[in-house]
Amino acid sequence: MRSNWWKIVSVGLLIYAIIGGLLFEVPRLHIVNETIRSLYFHVPMWFGMVFLFLASMIYAIRYLRNPNFKDDAYSVEFANVGLIYGILGIITGMIWANYTWGSPWHGDPKQNGAAIALLVYLAYCILRGSVNSEEQRARLSAVYNIFAFVAMIPLIFIIPRMTSSMHPGSGGNPGFNMYDLDSKMRMVFYPAVIGWILLGTWISTLRIRMRLLEEKIIESEDEKSS
Repeated sequence: MRSNWWKIVSVGLLIYAIIGGLLFEVPRLHIVNETIRSLYFHVPMWFGMVFLFLASMIYAIRYLRNPNFKDDAYSVEFANVGLIYGILGIITGMIWANYTWGSPWHGDPKQNGAAIALLVYLAYCILRGSVNSEEQRARLSAVYNIFAFVAMIPLIFIIPRMTSSMHPGSGGNPGFNMYDLDSKMRMVFYPAVIGWILLGTWISTLRIRMRLLEEKIIESEDEKSS
């Protein structure tokens, strides 16, 4: 139970975020109106994605310094779950944009940057599947992983702020804190971010354990056959 406390916290925070996101009072902003509740689900997905991709890159660096299957497993599974979070972030953003901007895809710089970043990580998955040698696959994907994370930062956080963007906090457009003066949304938003990050970590660790068990089974079968 002691080792699972953070999983319990994750479930509790997400339940609170879902209830709060749907039922708690939110600021009445022009055009956005009730759709601002998407902030509790859309933005935390991006926070979770960045955290998971960061963890993936860290383990990729560790693998390059000292190649071993465990670090490679951690790196690839954090990247896989991070990619899922990114896709969910794109989908929830498109739903929100459809109500506030009039169309699911408006060609906003942040939308385009996020889509390109996800394509870069999809290429990472394709790269891993196209190399047969396990050692070569792990080494090449680790190097590419570092490149992908470095490329993602300007695509999502820097370029949209330098160009005209409809996203709050980008291109001179004020963020939600400029409008939400009573900060009521923070009471739900920050727990949602923490909850989604913990859930992503939880899913990643489960996938890592499965990958490590599969490797042990393969090794034991090889020993028996030899």
